[in-house]
Amino acid sequence: MALTTTGPLDGIRVVEFAGIGPCPHAAMILGDLGADVVRIERPGQLPKEGQVADQLLRNRTVVQADLKDPEGKRAITELIAKADVVLEGYRPGVTERLGFGPDDVRAVNPRAVYGRMTGWGQDGPLAHTAGHDINYISLTGLLNAVGRADDRPVPPLNLFGDFGGGSMFLVLGVVSALLERERSGLGQTVDAAMVDGANVLAQMMWSFRGTGVWQDDRGVNLLDSGAPFYEVYETSDGKYMSVGAIEPLFYNALLQGIGLVDDPSLPRQMDKAQWPVTKRRFAEIFKTKTRDQWAEIFEGTDACTTPVLEWSEAPDNAHMKSRGNLISLDGVTQAAVAPRFSRTVPSRPSPPARTATDPQELWND
Repeated sequence: MALTTTGPLDGIRVVEFAGIGPCPHAAMILGDLGADVVRIERPGQLPKEGQVADQLLRNRTVVQADLKDPEGKRAITELIAKADVVLEGYRPGVTERLGFGPDDVRAVNPRAVYGRMTGWGQDGPLAHTAGHDINYISLTGLLNAVGRADDRPVPPLNLFGDFGGGSMFLVLGVVSALLERERSGLGQTVDAAMVDGANVLAQMMWSFRGTGVWQDDRGVNLLDSGAPFYEVYETSDGKYMSVGAIEPLFYNALLQGIGLVDDPSLPRQMDKAQWPVTKRRFAEIFKTKTRDQWAEIFEGTDACTTPVLEWSEAPDNAHMKSRGNLISLDGVTQAAVAPRFSRTVPSRPSPPARTATDPQELWND
């Protein structure tokens, strides 16, 4: 039997061709929101006994099939004929060679939305070139913008390309195409490229550059550690506090907390030439107390100053616990479903499948 879920996408059927990274993340989100997701795996790819499963693969029914075998191809084609969405994250042309490209899917199911996830996109000089998140964002300008002055760019995990610019835009594109299908009755192909989505994420910075308030140099701008009031400071115990006191009212609350509110020698907040001086003063003050002491001082204020927690600490934070936004599933701490809905409330995620399902048992209504 296919998974039964609730949520705003309840009743939407998704076929996901197995891959790694952003495409499975997109399928996970669709499954979190209630879609019935069937993942097509090659034989022998399920977790072994005692092996920790990839939690990006939660909320799935797994079907194993050799896509080069006529029988396996027939079974998957029958599933696709009943699907609302098909997802793939291969290099351009791979699914076409397998016989599951957009035209092949459209021939058996003209209502299907076909979501394609790549780094470089389906066309362009680099379309068939290998890459990872760090490569995709390096050509957009984003990677160069992350880091401190006079130091190398810092890879921002793989959030800008794979997930922020990739899977989230794939999900948006798929849901948008499903909405449009209600008017036209037809599916379409969604080309979600990380280089495209990452640039959209950076639209505010592109806007700032256009108005002359953002420089190409790292660590000198408002939001990239240039400003003393938007920075991370080390505390006496080697931990850190984050400061994001941009607005004057919040900046004043920060100054109250660190004891500088009435200091006449402190430069004006927006005196950019004096930012390094102000930053040094802030750094010296934050080094006089532990992180938790500072957290207590700023708790309940509008100073926008909060402790920097480690992964292991986040689940025990009072706000995180009250929201329930971290859960334990399959013995692994992970994100709960987001966003939240008032009426079509998604179910708790189900753990990754450890057994395969016969495709002939699926979607027979």
